[in-house]
Amino acid sequence: MKRRARLGDLLVAQGHITQAQLDEAMRYQKTHAERLGSSLVHLGYLTEEQLGKALSGQLGVKAAVKGDLEIDPELARRLPGDFVKRFEVVPVSLDRDGTLTVATASPHNLSLMDEVRFIAGVRRVVPMVAPELAIRRVIERHYSTHALLEEVIRSGGLYEQALKRMGHDRLMARKGEEDKEKEDAAVYELQLESEAQPIIALVNFLLVEAVRRQASDIHIEPYEEFLRVRMRIDGMLHTILNPPQSLHRPMVSRLKIMSGMDIAKSREPQDGHIALEYTGEVLHYRVNTLPTVYGEKLVARLMKKEAHLAVLDKLGFPPLVYKKFSDAIERPQGLVLITGPTGSGKTTTVHAALNAINREATNIVSLEDPVESTIAGVNHVQIARKAGMTFVAGIRAILRQDPDVVFVGEIRDREVAQTAMEASMTGHLVFSTLHTNSAIGVVPRLLDIGVLPDIMAGNIIGVIAQRLVRKLCPHCKKPYQPEPHETRLLGLASDAPAPTLYRASGCEHCEYQGYRGRQAIMELLRLDADLDELIARRATMRDIKQAALAKGFRSLAEDGLRRVREGTTSLEEIGRVVDLTERM
Repeated sequence: MKRRARLGDLLVAQGHITQAQLDEAMRYQKTHAERLGSSLVHLGYLTEEQLGKALSGQLGVKAAVKGDLEIDPELARRLPGDFVKRFEVVPVSLDRDGTLTVATASPHNLSLMDEVRFIAGVRRVVPMVAPELAIRRVIERHYSTHALLEEVIRSGGLYEQALKRMGHDRLMARKGEEDKEKEDAAVYELQLESEAQPIIALVNFLLVEAVRRQASDIHIEPYEEFLRVRMRIDGMLHTILNPPQSLHRPMVSRLKIMSGMDIAKSREPQDGHIALEYTGEVLHYRVNTLPTVYGEKLVARLMKKEAHLAVLDKLGFPPLVYKKFSDAIERPQGLVLITGPTGSGKTTTVHAALNAINREATNIVSLEDPVESTIAGVNHVQIARKAGMTFVAGIRAILRQDPDVVFVGEIRDREVAQTAMEASMTGHLVFSTLHTNSAIGVVPRLLDIGVLPDIMAGNIIGVIAQRLVRKLCPHCKKPYQPEPHETRLLGLASDAPAPTLYRASGCEHCEYQGYRGRQAIMELLRLDADLDELIARRATMRDIKQAALAKGFRSLAEDGLRRVREGTTSLEEIGRVVDLTERM
């Protein structure tokens, strides 16, 4: 029988590593008691993807790829969690003929395959090879959750028992302190290790998992026959769990109790707030429920009360745009608008601008609904409509507080727009946000809500429109040469040398998404006397755009393509958030 090549020798022969790197990894392996492949990955000499392919070639077994390691909750129940953790083998798929495919770092362990076949009750087991680090990560991600679900399912009498064990006394105490809670939500200490109540543990797990995955929102969505839990990560929703539908009511009830809502009301929307102390940091969640035909849908948005402030010159402005915007926010009066859809980073940009001009001699007041994060030295005011603190009433009250700079959270109607304009006309620098698709789109939008063009002209000094796009993972992005239609999108001549572009791939560093983190793309409309004149005489958007282009205006699409040329994002990602059809 031909002897199988050793993994290290194979990797050196294929040019993946050097002999010196192999020697160092073997020394590391002895002191850390792990497989050679894991040592090479830990030392940074090899990626998990490269290791998987090498193991596949060495062992003659198909390698498990990204999609194979997403475990279906129903399939996960085929193997007990303790067995999976002990032998580091996970189920991948089950065919109709009774063939179970599993991923493992030991595909030639025949006795293990026999035991898997017996425990899972299947006809046949087919192994795939995967690095042990990938297997362990899958087990940590999926089986910690699965174990919680199993415990809840085994407990029986789910809803009634969960409510009883949560403690009605806690609910009554919260109701008795209702006024205090409106001022400051109670702080909960997360104790995942010691919490015995499975529903509490499951909810706490989701709240902490959102932090670990850097998610902005948690969605709990009931359907007729199943329940879905998703998280918004880097602007995209990803399914995290598909628990049994029977867990919907206890999970939602637990979150409603934590956020100070009335659990008896399920047919009307409610808003609440959770504050959690976790690893020394206070995390804040804004919670909202919405009645659907299958029960309450709940969304929890993760917010941080103390803003980790972005620095203005680190937001990724093109150099000329940064200079023009910096000049605009140093003006003593006028209106600066930030536009874009929900979740496009408008508040981050405004807060970075406020922080840039936050000086001892400057009085800055912010009026928001809600206050998502705070800045030391800025007076933050929360909208409270029931108490009469509306945007209009708030602006008028702020103007009696001797402000230099005012931030109005959002312009939603004519009265707010008019009041903000009046504030900018009386010697104040005013910031606000607006929902439009482009910077130039601000003009027709304000006209639509009833702002007179001659009031707009001369008061608006600058408009930023922005979007957030995902950044390519620097560890796994793949270079390629663009096709002819892609060079046209980039605005390059057909005979011009084509730049190297990059597309998403997926690796352990980005949880096999191909993207990690986000960045802003922006356009700035800096208004001057010529553009003010066009606005005052109700010129068309086309005329305003042509005049702006003549003065150096660059669109969102152009800034996005700049990011593509830099290699920080992909054409596919820019096309997802910006209309590129005009450039075809």
